[in-house]
Amino acid sequence: MLEISDLRAGYGGTEVLRGLSLSVNQGEVVAVLGSNGVGKTTLNKVLSGVMPARSGSIKFNGEDIFGASAKRVVEAGLIHVPEGRKIFPNLTILENLELGGYCRPRSVRKANIEKVFAIFPRLKERTSQYAGTMSGGEQQMLAIGRGLMGEPKLLILDEPSLGLSPLLVEEMFSLIKRLSDDGLPIMLVEQNVVQSLELASRAYILENGAVALSGDAEKLRADPELKRAYLGL
Repeated sequence: MLEISDLRAGYGGTEVLRGLSLSVNQGEVVAVLGSNGVGKTTLNKVLSGVMPARSGSIKFNGEDIFGASAKRVVEAGLIHVPEGRKIFPNLTILENLELGGYCRPRSVRKANIEKVFAIFPRLKERTSQYAGTMSGGEQQMLAIGRGLMGEPKLLILDEPSLGLSPLLVEEMFSLIKRLSDDGLPIMLVEQNVVQSLELASRAYILENGAVALSGDAEKLRADPELKRAYLGL
């Protein structure tokens, strides 16, 4: 579904992504792990079309999207749920969801909203509530629901557990598994190493803007040397 090769990007004279390569296949949850400052956010910005890359290649669902606009990326079905939720606080839950479907025909909007409500019944109970008055966990549900309104062929989840209580973190990872079980490929960009490796089939560990380690998530999780050297466990 997604193939990134030798990707380079940065800000001014600072190179952040230094020849990064990774892939996500149909039906997979792939974890992209690393501490702050290793290039995770920059990678997501480049993939979403909001930041240009300097070189490399990005292919999504057989289509070359290197240098594509954000609108074209969304239309192709590569949907990014950003870190920090980035919901519209002064709009209602329903309005936030409707904005998530702006690249899709109006004729399917109602059906897509009902699909989101089936996944997140709490959102259906309060469609007219302003998003800014919701709890952190509810806002994360809304952010993912808004992403689903774009009819993703692949969903990038950027730090979905950030700022949530342990109980809500468990709930969030259960939800991600459910979406994956329904056939949606997911690129999970996280600092929550343990639960990400339990959920993912494969993982990439980033260090200094490149892939330091990659492979089967279960093997990475079980290797004590890898835990000490790269995961801080």
